[in-house]
Amino acid sequence: MRIAYVTETYPPELNGVALGVERVVSYLRGRGHEVDLLRPAQRGERPAPAGEQEWLCTGCPIPVYPELRFGLASAAAVARRLQERQAELVHIATPGPLAWAAVRAARRLGLALSSDFRTNFHQYSRYYGLGLLSPLVEAGLRQLHNRTQRTFVPSRSAYRQLAARGFRHLQLLGRGVDADRFSPVWRCEALRAEWQAGRGPVLLHVGRLAAEKNVELALRAHALLSRARPDCRMIVVGDGPLRARLERRYPAARFLGVLRGEALSRAYASADAFLFPSLSDTFGNVTLEAMASGLPVLAFNTAAAADLIVPRLNGFLATVGDDTAFLDGALRFAAPPAVFNTMRLQARRTALQQHLPELLARFETTLQQLCEERPLAAALQMPAV
Repeated sequence: MRIAYVTETYPPELNGVALGVERVVSYLRGRGHEVDLLRPAQRGERPAPAGEQEWLCTGCPIPVYPELRFGLASAAAVARRLQERQAELVHIATPGPLAWAAVRAARRLGLALSSDFRTNFHQYSRYYGLGLLSPLVEAGLRQLHNRTQRTFVPSRSAYRQLAARGFRHLQLLGRGVDADRFSPVWRCEALRAEWQAGRGPVLLHVGRLAAEKNVELALRAHALLSRARPDCRMIVVGDGPLRARLERRYPAARFLGVLRGEALSRAYASADAFLFPSLSDTFGNVTLEAMASGLPVLAFNTAAAADLIVPRLNGFLATVGDDTAFLDGALRFAAPPAVFNTMRLQARRTALQQHLPELLARFETTLQQLCEERPLAAALQMPAV
């Protein structure tokens, strides 16, 4: 297949979407497909074609995420690139102006068209004082995705929520995990000693330190648990606009910043439990990474947690939005870490069932089917662009 893969974020930008996109692009190229990456120029790059496998457009900072950028390109410019590369299918990994241009261009040329629903951007607006815009953002996302033949969603809860809100052509795909990179074998006693972890539990949170991630609830849970277990430790991996404030407010927690590679693997495996209080994620890759590392997870009953966690078997679930239930759940970790050995094994087994190669192969097969169909806009019963 000749695929135009459209994304607003890509490494070296560091976030779950960028890393996931890189993984999919690498897989498709490794399978022999021609993948043309269309993305905005990052800092220090010029908005010009970067080569045979990549095309850069003008990039502008996202207002609430200035370290990330959205792409600006006309549908005509994107169409020219699609024709030059003889694209058969356009895949939209992230929404934004570049995605809209690509959708218009693909429909104009009668190309196969698919998309990912990776991020609840309409929910993000509520965390930045823009709640009134949430319905408009959601409507825009719905229009964008409904103009594609297939929208891949990562979790059952996301599927149900989107279907109820009028999103069509949905397909549940799920997410996989690298079970070698994230594994209990990376547990490091020297690292635990550095954390001053004795016999008490080590709680871990990994993710962006931003309002929509609800990180402060995890820190409150640690503060509450510390009253019963003063030897409890809290490790926070990640960075973001709230880091400085959270460090001041919760000095007992250890903030490690962004970790990559083996350092991240060791951090996961050297903890005893994982706290994930986000309500805005459509999946939450870190949940699966933690479970693969052998950690029982405490999370709200949504996204990946709703699909993967069986309470008291491999983790704990709290009712969505019930902060008190989440805090009460954290108190369960007051028991000696050895009590949770069976849960650690079950968490690992659950993660191993999320077989990454199989999920990527299913994605590839669906794209091939869409290429064979090559339907025009009329066939999708959608108005022409």
